[in-house]
Amino acid sequence: MDFSKLDGLIPAVVQDASSDEVLMVGFMNQEALDLTRRSGFATFFSRTRGKLWMKGETSGNTLAVREMLVDCDDDTVLLKVTRNGEGNVCHTGERTCFFKTLEPAADGGAAAPSSR
Repeated sequence: MDFSKLDGLIPAVVQDASSDEVLMVGFMNQEALDLTRRSGFATFFSRTRGKLWMKGETSGNTLAVREMLVDCDDDTVLLKVTRNGEGNVCHTGERTCFFKTLEPAADGGAAAPSSR
């Protein structure tokens, strides 16, 4: 993996293995990637806390990795997962982190997010 582009991190896109729904995007450093591969559970690097965290370690909503795919540039990983616990992935309690719709701006400027 190429960790040189984002200060030692790579984006990790998380997708439900059965529905193909995109659940979240996190970041991994080499240690998080290695731990994910060894444990079978999605582990990320928190940019705000500056440390590793396993998704669901406090909530019980862990992500069991079923398959890991790497993009053509070796700088992004796709984790196909099975959700454990209640199955909610977003820290807001939503099923996925992608629950807001970005509406086109009426004036041709930047779009504004809205909840579904």
